[in-house]
Amino acid sequence: MLTRPHKTPIINAGDPILKRQEIKTYFNDTFELYESLFSVLASDQTFYLRPEPLRHPLIFYFGHTATFFVNKLRVSQIISNRLNPKLESMLAIGVDEMSWDDLNDAHYDWPSVEEVKRYRDQVKVLVNQLIDELPLALPIQWEDPFWIILMGIEHERIHLETSSVLIRQLPIHQVRPSNQWPICPDQTRTPPSNNLLPVNQGLVIQGRHKNQSNTYGWDNEFGHLETEVQAFQASQYLVSNAEYLQFVRDGGYEVQEWWTDEGWQWVSYKRPKHPIFWVPQSDGSFKYRAMLEEIEMPWSWPVDVNHLEAKAFCQWLSTKQGKPLRLPTEAEWYRLYDLNLQQDHVEWEKAPGNVNLEAFASSCPVNQFQQGNFYDIVGNVWQWTETPIDAFNGFEVHPSYDDFSVPTFDGKHNLIKGGSWISTGNESIRDSRYAFRRHFFQHAGFRYVESALMPNNHMNTYETDALISMYLEFHYGAEYFGVPNYPKACVEQVQQLTQRNHFKHVLDIGCATGRSSFELANISDKVDALDFSARFIRNAQLLAEKGQIRYQIPTEGELTELKDIHLAHLGLEQQAYKVTFSQGDACNLKAMYTGYDLVFAGNLIDRLYEPAKFLNDIKPRILAGGYLVLTSPYTWLAEFTDKNQWLGGFKDAGENLTTLEGLKQHLAPEFELIGTQDIPFVIRETARKHQHTVAEMSVWKKVTR
Repeated sequence: MLTRPHKTPIINAGDPILKRQEIKTYFNDTFELYESLFSVLASDQTFYLRPEPLRHPLIFYFGHTATFFVNKLRVSQIISNRLNPKLESMLAIGVDEMSWDDLNDAHYDWPSVEEVKRYRDQVKVLVNQLIDELPLALPIQWEDPFWIILMGIEHERIHLETSSVLIRQLPIHQVRPSNQWPICPDQTRTPPSNNLLPVNQGLVIQGRHKNQSNTYGWDNEFGHLETEVQAFQASQYLVSNAEYLQFVRDGGYEVQEWWTDEGWQWVSYKRPKHPIFWVPQSDGSFKYRAMLEEIEMPWSWPVDVNHLEAKAFCQWLSTKQGKPLRLPTEAEWYRLYDLNLQQDHVEWEKAPGNVNLEAFASSCPVNQFQQGNFYDIVGNVWQWTETPIDAFNGFEVHPSYDDFSVPTFDGKHNLIKGGSWISTGNESIRDSRYAFRRHFFQHAGFRYVESALMPNNHMNTYETDALISMYLEFHYGAEYFGVPNYPKACVEQVQQLTQRNHFKHVLDIGCATGRSSFELANISDKVDALDFSARFIRNAQLLAEKGQIRYQIPTEGELTELKDIHLAHLGLEQQAYKVTFSQGDACNLKAMYTGYDLVFAGNLIDRLYEPAKFLNDIKPRILAGGYLVLTSPYTWLAEFTDKNQWLGGFKDAGENLTTLEGLKQHLAPEFELIGTQDIPFVIRETARKHQHTVAEMSVWKKVTR
């Protein structure tokens, strides 16, 4: 396993010819390493197990990282054709416990292991070809094709780790030991006594500058944040299994006082008595579950716990010792890093700790890797912090992957720092920022700090993303210049043109922030609401769950106005339960989306990368006698749709071809046009600048034959 370092490439210096080869090697090493992880599964049947009920079976993750390459290359318009539309839809979405994740196995006809292997082989050939042929100039920047290639590689590096956690949760007979994944041999060392060491006050600076980075980075790493960290004390070692045993023996899982409200809810539901990777024995002792083996308990290794357990331990120890002990903040961890480590990942000759797969395929003793005055500031296991992840000032979403960070900016995902033994590539650089739900497990433990200062975990309670705020105002805000609310007006026109006031099952495709979905729920039994953007779905789902949302919109310059909207005030609160919001690609829908008597696609058709494919694909999903409703101002733009994919708005054989005529050609003979209607709308940009547009609604009925 440890044959080659796993360093993320430097992207702002070097010879382009050599850099191309370096990236190619990095891609192939990553691809093969990922497959070697899955080779430890005992049989093909193991791929279909779900070690964690809140995650998909392992077959999903085996294929997911390959489909990610194709989907992102397609979204970025680097490639035109898909390799396997079925897999690229089925294996695209559902890797975190989001409200719109679909974890119902009844909705999936999982592919065979052999089919996924063949698909991975195809993707490997495709990406290698692109690495050979795509233009490469240094520095590599956000908008460059090679940024997407690196995105796919680093994404697979993340899933190398998260998949190893799932494998670690499998029954032991479902895995087999492998020489490729050697466990630390030091399993009987006497655990050290932990103690607190001083850390001086100092300024911590976080954030990268877009297009000035020396390595690939995820969007949440960009922006700027400065924090003046006050002096504190930190535990010299990570909390070991032996140190955590004191909490277990003291009945820590039975005393509500030690737990947050969220933590106690988790304890009450899951009924844990000890950390997840401790294996109780009949004599009251414990064994330890490494990824592929059960061994005698290595008491000197760091304990693996979730955030809720780590925080409860700190509360318990704080009371026992009479000291203000807690988890470190993200900024305090950076202060530890800056004072005790002189080099970042790309500068290492050798990793300073059990990280980057340069030591072991397991944890090791907490007193084995010294870094300055402390041990394991990086490596061994990730370290939970007090800090929920949020964006830096100047944060921008990468247009090709808008659901990497934004869905985690919800106050429910806490940052983990420092990396584990299997953290490679971007995961092991100083700037990396990864966060998980507090009840989830990673190869994660913790250290504690003593500080009288309580962290300020204030989260921005207003949606500040300019695009999302604009759409929230468009959907739910004031009416401007006497123009009625557009989504509401559309649904009213649907009723008039179809002469129907009730539908059974509706699909709202391209639902954005969801107003049309809620309005459609007023006239239907069930609404499936899909949008490609996780940012839109996140806000729509928040509205469905909480009934209100707050956002800020610009007035002039840097000045903003705060808005607060309530579904109840719009008469929509009672209908929210009928709507299921999900993330989805209109041009590559999952098979489960079918059987509709109404499909509504509002202002979508001229923003699709393959509008004709969408029309062909949607036809069989509509019941005989059902309706397809399209609205659009027909503003075709090459940045969204290649010109050869436009349905109209150009000359065909010397004659003007309008989009409506093009729609007739693509929908006939299965659908007949029963009516059109112009519907105006106004989108506010600032207090004194608005977009006034007129969309055409066309209503198509599926002919009963």
